[in-house]
Amino acid sequence: MPLPDVVVVGAGIVGAACAREFALAGLRVTICDSGPIGAGATGAGMGHLAVMDDSEAQFALTSYSQRLWRDIAAELPAEAEYMDCGSLWVAADAEEMDEVHRKRRFYEERAIPVDVLDARQLSDAEPNLRRGLAGGLLMRNDAVCYPPCAARHFIERSGAKFLLGAKVVSGDDRGVVLEDGADIKAGAVVLATGSAITELFPELPVAPRKGHLLITDRYPGFLKHQLIELGYLKSAHSSSADSVAFNAQPRRTGQILIGSSRQFGVTDTAVESAMLRNMLQRAIEYIPALESLSSIRAWTGFRAATPDKLPLIGRAFGLRNVYLATGHEGLGISTSLATARLLADEILGRESAIPRAPYHPGRKWC
Repeated sequence: MPLPDVVVVGAGIVGAACAREFALAGLRVTICDSGPIGAGATGAGMGHLAVMDDSEAQFALTSYSQRLWRDIAAELPAEAEYMDCGSLWVAADAEEMDEVHRKRRFYEERAIPVDVLDARQLSDAEPNLRRGLAGGLLMRNDAVCYPPCAARHFIERSGAKFLLGAKVVSGDDRGVVLEDGADIKAGAVVLATGSAITELFPELPVAPRKGHLLITDRYPGFLKHQLIELGYLKSAHSSSADSVAFNAQPRRTGQILIGSSRQFGVTDTAVESAMLRNMLQRAIEYIPALESLSSIRAWTGFRAATPDKLPLIGRAFGLRNVYLATGHEGLGISTSLATARLLADEILGRESAIPRAPYHPGRKWC
């Protein structure tokens, strides 16, 4: 049997997207994961396919990836729950409306379609939001999906050999070694293992960030857009403090997915009642009617964060054939397709549509 051209370690959305991209380039792919598809950070992601403006590098990666998602939207199966619902950044007061206008200028200068909504227009767009909010910014091209099913689709389309229950304990230029001692040779190794990357490369500046999610029963029409408070930006920029922010997403099933929370330095996977309560209270402050809805499940996950809030995409420092695809924190779903394309470009010696240097694992850290 021929050796794989690429071994991808990790069957989350990033690893799955890599498998798909490599297969499209004609490469033979093997995927290894100790758990099922999408069992890690992918299953704890909201599936928000967003363009972000935290930095020029973040904008480049998210906007490029969003274009790639839109290009393949028609091929996604129904269970991937892709929805072109748009996002609404909600401003609570005049100060946050100043931020709305700053974001509008940023996006319009870069040809991203956005609309500024005043208080009445915001209420018309989302009637269940509380009255008295100042307005918002509508990101028309933002979308959502159900990440585990999207990941499964990518792996199925790739035709990759999938080694389930295969924990990788080491990787180098020759391939990977599994926990059972099996040795898989390959031309290239791609490590898309999220925060678990430090089990293989403990020197990498990647830290797990715990997050809580809750999903409701079915309430069709209750929510129309992905909703995010502009205060979310303040909590997202915090590198150490625990925080919660209002983030609510409609699903094609009629359910509402509610986030978000962030915690560093926590390893317990258990749902923490105090953190969940704070997160839900924040959501109810924005949508009072949420208090009357029934929830069916709450869970947690760990997202891989880096000091400069940009992922590690590219050849591992000091190695020839080992590549990293990790450190995406809360943007792994959004940026999965661009990550895969950039890695394929590097491995195959192709020119990339955006510069790869800002995400290179060997970059200097802030």
